[in-house]
Amino acid sequence: METMDEVLQSALDAGLLLPETIKNCKEWMQFLPNWGQSAIEELIERSNWKEVNDRFFKNLEFGTGGMRSRTIGEVVPQAEWGHGASFDAPEHAAIGSAYLNDFNIARATIALFRYCETQSDGPLKLVIAHDVRHFSEHFSQITAKIWNYLGGKATAFDGPRSTPQLSFSVRKFQAIAGIVITASHNPAHDNGYKVYFRDGGQVVEPHASKIIEKFNQTSLEDVVQILESIAKNNSSIEYFDAAADKSYMGEVVSNLFDTSIFQESPINIVFTPVHGTGDMITAPMLQQLGIRAHFVSEQMVHDPRFPTVKSPNPENFEVFDLAIKKANSVGAEVIIATDPDADRIAIGVRNEKGIFEQFTGNLTGALLAEFRLSQMKARDWIPAEGSPRVAFIKTFVTSPLQDKIAESHGVKVINTLTGFKWIGEKLNDYETLLQNRLAELNFPPIDYVHTPAEKRRELLLKHSTFFAMGGEESYGYLASDNTRDKDANGATVMICEMLATLKKSGKTLIDFRNEIYRKYGYYGETQLNIYYEGASGAGKIKNILQSYQKNPPTTLGDFSVTHITDFNKDEIFDPDGKRIPAQNFFIIDLDNGYRYAIRGSGTEPKIKFYIFGNAPVTISLEDSMRKTAEIMGIIKQLLQKDADLRAS
Repeated sequence: METMDEVLQSALDAGLLLPETIKNCKEWMQFLPNWGQSAIEELIERSNWKEVNDRFFKNLEFGTGGMRSRTIGEVVPQAEWGHGASFDAPEHAAIGSAYLNDFNIARATIALFRYCETQSDGPLKLVIAHDVRHFSEHFSQITAKIWNYLGGKATAFDGPRSTPQLSFSVRKFQAIAGIVITASHNPAHDNGYKVYFRDGGQVVEPHASKIIEKFNQTSLEDVVQILESIAKNNSSIEYFDAAADKSYMGEVVSNLFDTSIFQESPINIVFTPVHGTGDMITAPMLQQLGIRAHFVSEQMVHDPRFPTVKSPNPENFEVFDLAIKKANSVGAEVIIATDPDADRIAIGVRNEKGIFEQFTGNLTGALLAEFRLSQMKARDWIPAEGSPRVAFIKTFVTSPLQDKIAESHGVKVINTLTGFKWIGEKLNDYETLLQNRLAELNFPPIDYVHTPAEKRRELLLKHSTFFAMGGEESYGYLASDNTRDKDANGATVMICEMLATLKKSGKTLIDFRNEIYRKYGYYGETQLNIYYEGASGAGKIKNILQSYQKNPPTTLGDFSVTHITDFNKDEIFDPDGKRIPAQNFFIIDLDNGYRYAIRGSGTEPKIKFYIFGNAPVTISLEDSMRKTAEIMGIIKQLLQKDADLRAS
């Protein structure tokens, strides 16, 4: 009978396992508890080689924003299933160096603590939140217990809370860091671990690489010893009380211009959190504001399987199916849906034909930009002519329509790399600049978090830069500078205020959309997302990105490439003079005025192409939309063929 080593060697010789898989598997088998060893042995005995490869082909990387991966395997061995858990989940998170489980959660927490020790002499306070996913509460508890065991003080929420609330709470409670256990809108089998620093934003340099260094220095042996210690210790966890929710709700409402609009101009909406955390803050806030909101009862249940949808991503229109039925039954004109951790938001709007259509993330951002900048001028929040001390912040892959709107209002447009952490970093820059200017003038520093929004705005306009709003194409928006991540709770009430204000003047969101297109031109966009799963998929994504550097395109079908911006080698600066960090990211301009961008996803096993087109609206808006869509469709097909060639 073959030994386990011999079986693995035979699989390697037959090309069924990768060398790195065997190396990682053997290392983990030395330290796993009995059930974990049994789980891997079962997979090997059954020759589930793809599953073994997917679990061990690499060590899960702690990236600049944390970690995200499977926490339930495609194949679940009986030893992991154990006695089972609620919602048809296994008892144990999937074993594997490339998967998110107790061991990788512990490793990340130990690394973060050890880095934070170098950044503060005082007590190391940590804030922890989690969403509704499989193992989220369990991972949250492990994180808190390890932090406390190492000598820090962790405080968690007593139930699911949103990512933006975590971001705000780090600042509110003056923690050195924050962690939210979430995989956002990923499939139900995934989970994640996102890290925030004391400014409330996701970690960026110089902190990110140093935390990653600590992560790489933390051995599996250390992890197992600490996990065994906290299991024996069984210490209690401190939780926030209701005041924490009240503080965050107050910050969200501060985004609004005038809450009396909801009484003057009542609106009728449908809201769904899609089984996620949006019910914790948004739902009660809508009721407190007097907004007539109808809830999709089936999706108000915290169910990590997300059973009513194929995917819990509000970017996918099928998420609206139940909400549309509800809206038709109650006569609502607008549907609002948030993702599981309530940082993304999508809206569906009844059009002229009475049919609901979904607005893209880019379009919703454009509507909010035009509405909010106009309102800020009307209310003397910002100068009527605009100001270089007012910033509208977006990502490079967000529609250029938003650049055009902000520029027409005379405000500074900042484009960042993809990911809201870069928007959060800019907000921290503006806060730091304000405090430095006050110090130069011999004024004491302000308590930024507790200073009223109106006073912060006045000081920022005079000494730094006032953040008017920010957003990204992937359905994320922010208006509060005390929250440093996209905020679907805040965006929900902002959209409702926009809807009520338009209604007061006899307009719908469709009317407003058409006005914007006629004023600025029609801007369309589409995406091509190509998924490459598992060990082999990572290689294909790498091949495509490398080929754009080594063999950049000169043509795409009949289109000529007029310019390529390579963010890995070109020196690019924002309007504040700040260097954009290097990244495997490309923007390609075509001779017809269209462009596309390409990047690997930081959270999913896919490569993303963003395609942008535009046309003036002279006679028919519909004609401009149709022609633009046709050309973008051709570009999308050409990019798919090109990607297939480059992947190999």
